[in-house]
Order: sequence, then C-alpha cells, then structure tokens
Amino acid sequence: MERVDLELLTQSLARNVRHWRTERSLTLDALAARAGVSRGMLIQIEQARTNPSIGTVVKIGDALGVSITTLLDYAQQGPAVRIVPAEQAVRLWHTAAGSYSRLLAGTEAPGPLEMWDWQLMPGDSSASDPHPVGTVELLHVTVGELTLTIDGTEFHVPAGSSASFEASTPHTYSNDGDTPMAMVMAVSVPPSR
Repeated sequence: MERVDLELLTQSLARNVRHWRTERSLTLDALAARAGVSRGMLIQIEQARTNPSIGTVVKIGDALGVSITTLLDYAQQGPAVRIVPAEQAVRLWHTAAGSYSRLLAGTEAPGPLEMWDWQLMPGDSSASDPHPVGTVELLHVTVGELTLTIDGTEFHVPAGSSASFEASTPHTYSNDGDTPMAMVMAVSVPPSR
C-alpha cells in the first residue's frame, strides 16, 4: 500500500472512530473496555498517531457495531450506490509468502456487512478472535481447499464449496495444501445495541 493511502486511512480511521464513539455516547474508557483495547491505543488512533493492526480495528468496529469499511471510509458522504474500484480495495493483512485478505465492500444495513477477498498460500493461516454473538460468516472457496477451524474443530472446504458459521468463537483459516487457496467471504455483524 502506498504511503499516501496509509496516511489517508489513518486519518479516516481517526475521524470515523471519534464520530461513531460520539454517536454511540461512549467514553474512551467505555469503548476501550468494550473493545478490549487500551485507552492509550484509542487515543493514538483518534489522534491519527498510529496504524493499528487489523485485529485492533476489527475489535473497535465490533464494539461500535460498525463495519471495518465504515471505520476506514475516507469519503465524507457517498451516493446510494457506492462503487469501489479494484485499486481501492483495502488490503488489511498479508504475508511474505503472498497470502492476503482484501476488504472489497461493506455497508451498514441493518448491521455491518462486509465482503472480503482472501488468498492463502500453502502453509499460511490467519486466526480470528471471536466476534460479537450473532455474527455470521459466509464463504465460498474458488481455488484450492480451505481448512476452517472453529472452536478447535477442523472442517475442509474444497474449491466450489461454501460454508457458513456463527463467528462468536475463535476461528482460523488455513491452507494445509500445497497449492494456493482463494475464497470470497461475507461477514454480517448484528447492529450495536
């Protein structure tokens, strides 16, 4: 990602976390407790002084009841239809081997809804902390085979197959094969109460 893009995302994240925290009438302490991140980290994020990990952004989004797309949105206001050009899809996680996840699009109806593009190279994996109760993930493997581990139980999802699951327990996406794995995934988070 180019430096300009990273600075733009850092500024957008700062503005949007402040906005949604205020919208939800949460203090820094309350959001920190709800998200499981330190108050100091939230202050740095809201002042655009840090580029937090994807895990931290996910926790803050979950605690605020908004999608990662909303937290990283750099458009002040958009039309009813939002087109995200391929070059603007945000790569949030990657490895030296070539694995990655890209946030393709998202919306807030009725709660956060996100669409992801994932690639895992052989031997790579990505673990996810539990999401709020009611969060559902839907995925479709287009290439290779995904090893999906949910709360310690492994499931094998080959190319052409789909899976859905409640994502409120620890889960891991792995490629135990010897060829790349690709999938498209949608994540639906219940609205914040």
